[in-house]
Amino acid sequence: MTGEVLAGLVLGGLALLAAGAVLGRWWAVRGDRRGSLDLGTPVERATFHTLHTASLAAPPLRGGLTEDTARKAVRRLRPLLGTEALCLTDRDAVLAWDGPGAGHHVDVVMGKVAAPLDSGRSIAVETGCADPGCPLRWAVIAPLTGEEGVLGALVAYGSRESAVLVRAATEVARWVSVQLELAELDLSRTRLIEAEIRALRAQISPHFIFNSLAAIASFVRTDPERARELLLEFADFTRYSFRRHGDFTQLADELRSIEQYLALAGARFGDRLTVTLQVAPEVLPVALPFLCLQPLVENAVKHGLGTSVAECRITIAARDAGDEAVVTVEDNGVGMDPAALRALLAGEGPAPSGIGLRNVDERLRQVYGDAYGLVIETGVGAGMKVTVRVPKYRAGVHPGAGAAVPPG
Repeated sequence: MTGEVLAGLVLGGLALLAAGAVLGRWWAVRGDRRGSLDLGTPVERATFHTLHTASLAAPPLRGGLTEDTARKAVRRLRPLLGTEALCLTDRDAVLAWDGPGAGHHVDVVMGKVAAPLDSGRSIAVETGCADPGCPLRWAVIAPLTGEEGVLGALVAYGSRESAVLVRAATEVARWVSVQLELAELDLSRTRLIEAEIRALRAQISPHFIFNSLAAIASFVRTDPERARELLLEFADFTRYSFRRHGDFTQLADELRSIEQYLALAGARFGDRLTVTLQVAPEVLPVALPFLCLQPLVENAVKHGLGTSVAECRITIAARDAGDEAVVTVEDNGVGMDPAALRALLAGEGPAPSGIGLRNVDERLRQVYGDAYGLVIETGVGAGMKVTVRVPKYRAGVHPGAGAAVPPG
């Protein structure tokens, strides 16, 4: 998906540079009336103006094609083209209009864009306006496309027929289309991450829930206070695990959830489970993907106690490493054959097997890039050590945020 985003950005850059060149010559002919800042030749100044204006129009468009995003974007796009009026439509209605003539042109726009919406090709038409005082005599209609086909149209109005306007409006429509495609990719990525989190939640085994409640029940008569504490831990653990907002959380919150999980596991396994926590306070505020550590600890408990009656020792450490926070989860369990582990991370193992490790590895790579996948040291009978590295600061990654855009 990162490659698709990069390709989209390249396409958008090419379209925008083409529009900049066309508009640059147009603005140079018209003259830059503001012109006190020396930014080079008139064409260079006009190209800079084009790029700057486009950068202001891009953020709303990354939200998709809606009335709100169209209204914010059209105010930037009309100065970009220098037209008397500009409107954006979807396939059903006019979403936003900027400039004069809305009162008597809006009602007929959809009839004129029907052909471009069907063909996917730009056209130039006379408006046929009966108002002698209206400056809107000619319109260029350029389709806006996305992954699912034509989404709507950009309609640029001028006072006369202009080949320059036809070319510029077409190039700007292509650039707008790239922004809309990127919005669709962002939405797809968000849905994918949400689906992965749902998979992790589903992995919280019903057997774990049943065994936790059974362990709590066993203390009700013998140690009511312990039963009460465990019940509160269980409530907090499930509340955190099944929360519905944000793709990221603080390391402190993730570690607190892990403590609750281990308290419930300890109530069941007693002295067989020994846990050591080594956490540097300075990394506690670091943001990281939601539920990216708990599956690693659950895996350690499973492999440490699931096939052995011996004591399971788990060490969880979080340390400061300059620009990064490094978290390790280590156990002395049965370990795993490295070749089998590679197959599991590649999705070649049985569906239920290792879903937590694979899921966490994929989400870390999506958010931070391939350099931040899991590092796993293991061998048959040698236990397992899983290392997670996350940057302390990354744009778009903060508690409560949605899916971040991976680096290109």
